[in-house]
Amino acid sequence: MPNILVVDDKDSMRNMLTETLLEEGYRVDSASTGKKAVDLVRNKSYDLVLTDLKMPDVDGLQVLSEVKEVDSETAVILMTAFGTIEDAVAAMKLGAFDFVTKPFDTEHLCVLVNRALENRRLIAENTLLRQELFANTGLGNIIGKNEKMVEICKLMEKVAGSDASVLLQGESGTGKELFARAIHTMSLRKNKPYIAINCAAIPGELLENELFGSEKGAFTGAHARKMGKFEIAHSGTIFLDEIGDMDIALQAKLLRVLQQKNFERLGGTKTVDVDVRVIAATNMDLNELIRAKRFREDLYYRLSVFPIQIPALRERPDDIRELAEFFIDKYCREMRKQQKSLSREAIKLLEKYHWPGNVRELQNTVERAVILAEGKKITPDHLAIRLRRTGEIQLREGAGLKEIGAHAQRAAERAAIIRVLKQVRNNKRKASKVLKIDYTTLFDKMKKYEIDKALEDEDPAL
Repeated sequence: MPNILVVDDKDSMRNMLTETLLEEGYRVDSASTGKKAVDLVRNKSYDLVLTDLKMPDVDGLQVLSEVKEVDSETAVILMTAFGTIEDAVAAMKLGAFDFVTKPFDTEHLCVLVNRALENRRLIAENTLLRQELFANTGLGNIIGKNEKMVEICKLMEKVAGSDASVLLQGESGTGKELFARAIHTMSLRKNKPYIAINCAAIPGELLENELFGSEKGAFTGAHARKMGKFEIAHSGTIFLDEIGDMDIALQAKLLRVLQQKNFERLGGTKTVDVDVRVIAATNMDLNELIRAKRFREDLYYRLSVFPIQIPALRERPDDIRELAEFFIDKYCREMRKQQKSLSREAIKLLEKYHWPGNVRELQNTVERAVILAEGKKITPDHLAIRLRRTGEIQLREGAGLKEIGAHAQRAAERAAIIRVLKQVRNNKRKASKVLKIDYTTLFDKMKKYEIDKALEDEDPAL
């Protein structure tokens, strides 16, 4: 049975609406002020909020905004005796389902309420269907509407049906294994084994035994034949994470498996035939390793038949809120805590932070916040995040030369734009001419580097 909240500062109107909706079979709460309504919404889940627009403390548009922040799928209908087109437009922009002018017929209002609740039900059903669809296609746990992420999902769907080797490249914490598992799930091998092994987590002398197995007596302690990961993954997929850490001598044996689809166990002479699809991943620049003679060029070309670059989290800021909300739901369920949501200030902080540890760092940050938060809201105090005052571009620890160069270029561009803007007293058209870039490009870069805020902090007169 749907829960409805009625908000109106007029007792007669509030009581009439409450009685009407109770007679229709709904569960109904009421609030005489916008502030009381907001408090109720933060502590209880509602399917629909029916609120007056003009109220003395917190008006209907503020109530609408707060409701949508707590649960974007809660339907909201606004009522007013002083309706204007501007009010209606403002309400719809904030996500209202509809806008009605007093006086109104209660039968008409009940029809509107039914439509709003049916719309909410359909949205929930569509969400479930999408989740089922993504789960069946292997994309269920890959979250993101960013253009780069959408393009990557399309690439994965295209390559999944083949047996081509895939090389996933990206910084630590970007979720490369998640992508590897998704490719396997979408492939014709989905009902066969999926075996993952971290090449950096196993010492070089033991990794060969893990990958290819050994015969009895091959070395001290080898008391029986051991099957390697390639044998176990036969007819399925093997995921080689951190492939850049593999010893160069072992790379030759891996190359043979890719070329000839067979190998010998340690201490053995019998050839073992395998049919395995290889997906590899690395956070290193393999071209740099090739130049340093630490990675075989021929193996690189075998592995990177279909390369996919996974973007860092800072490159997809529009996905941060959705990812954070996914982890909040996950940890609230696991810890059996009441459902929580992010405050506006917390969202702003998450979206401004540079995330050197990428999605993994975000996941850990949210887990800690869920543990700390006692109420329904996660605030900046619950997030172990600190921003640099100037908002300057951050360089992650362990960055390679390519990233260092890109960072230096961004820092130089930012400094040059600030210097020129000061010279022309913030005249952006003059600045674009001095910098020899078009006006739109200047605006894009100013937004990217948060230059307006930097200039305000330095010189309020500008």
